[in-house]
Amino acid sequence: MFLLTLTAGADSLHPAECPAADGPCGNKATSYQLAVLFMAFAFLVLGSAGIRPCSMPFGADQFNPHTESGRRGINSFFNWYYFTFTAAMMISATVIIYVQSNVSWPIGLGIPTALMFLACVLFFMGTRLYVRVTPEGSPFTSVVQVMAAALKKRSLKQPKDPKQDLFDPPHTSAMVTKLAHTDQFRCLDKAAIVASPEEVRPGGAAPADPWRLCSVQQVEEVKCLIRIVPVWSTGIIYYVAVVQQSTYVVLSALQSDRRLGNFHIPAASFTVFAMLAQTLWIPFYDRLLLPRLRKMTGKEEGFTLLQRQGIGIVLSTVAMVISAIVEDRRRAIALSHPTLGTTITGGAISAMSSLWMVPQLMVLGLSEAFNLISQIEFYYKEIPEHMRSVAGALAFCNLALGNYLSVFLVTIVHRTTGSGRNWLAQDLNKGRLDLFYWTIAGIGVFNFIYFVICARWYRFKGTSN
Repeated sequence: MFLLTLTAGADSLHPAECPAADGPCGNKATSYQLAVLFMAFAFLVLGSAGIRPCSMPFGADQFNPHTESGRRGINSFFNWYYFTFTAAMMISATVIIYVQSNVSWPIGLGIPTALMFLACVLFFMGTRLYVRVTPEGSPFTSVVQVMAAALKKRSLKQPKDPKQDLFDPPHTSAMVTKLAHTDQFRCLDKAAIVASPEEVRPGGAAPADPWRLCSVQQVEEVKCLIRIVPVWSTGIIYYVAVVQQSTYVVLSALQSDRRLGNFHIPAASFTVFAMLAQTLWIPFYDRLLLPRLRKMTGKEEGFTLLQRQGIGIVLSTVAMVISAIVEDRRRAIALSHPTLGTTITGGAISAMSSLWMVPQLMVLGLSEAFNLISQIEFYYKEIPEHMRSVAGALAFCNLALGNYLSVFLVTIVHRTTGSGRNWLAQDLNKGRLDLFYWTIAGIGVFNFIYFVICARWYRFKGTSN
């Protein structure tokens, strides 16, 4: 952030201002200026990649999962973490953008830079208070070892009695919970078959070659990861609706009546309504609704994590249905009634109030509050303890892959409808954005059915005493 602020504040790190705001400008960035800018972006990416996957599991590790108060603290932590995350995004999308647009870019970038510096100071001040879990080696090495050992022993027969025939030494880790043997993916059990006495070291507590013989604990950890993959994949499809609402809703707002009295609502600010729904819902759910759900269901988390994910998928589909209906109405009014002018692209501005798009955004915000938070908590609880940084990264991988899938979908729509009437024409009145929304709603229905199948098949992580 400091480098990014310098690119805006230091005259030598950005091109000179154009002589006229609305005229042609030949001032271009030099190679040196571009290098500094890209370096700033690279540091931002590296910093985000380190903070986002690790901050959530690190925060949850501060609670004791073996006590009732600790378990409830973990359940609430993910809600409040996402609450503060969303609230910060709202401030960034309103106050910070306003400062950057109307005051100056150096100040607009300097504010988050100063806040990041303050966050670092506060973080290191609390170093002595944190519960820090000591790492026990790379979890990925163990995964590869299980795969390699199972492949080498693929010709062996399945064990008749896993308790007797599989290598299951005493569990010595104080951090990782001992997992019970499961019958799913039994082909991986072959990695724990003792084919000869030479594979076990004297004493029977460790394998002679970890690439040929693995413990039942290692095998079950790999099974945990594999079981999560189908549920995780539903999140990629889920994000298609979220991504499209954050892009095309701005274009719809530009071609709608954005007047609120004497004030024109900025089109880009409409995404704030989804964040607002999340910030209002999370405290209500955590403090008012969740205690009642605990009494009704007898479960500490109220709804199960999979149920909350399913509710989120349903709400995202409902949001797309509402979007399609509102867009169809907006377009019909623009084509059949006098308009309020045109946009810079020549598209007619509909007389329909842009506030009609608020409900779909609020429903989508509720959808994220249900699905995203439960996703993160689900990965944290179901992935073995020493892989929790991986759990934190899975949700953000969903978001990234959902963006790629969304781009792929847009490309297909452009190619299949562009020769005639492009659904996603630059002038929305000439396109059929409503049909595109209906398509995403249909994908959402498919995703929900797929999710129900995955959820019914999923077997929660079991422990062994």
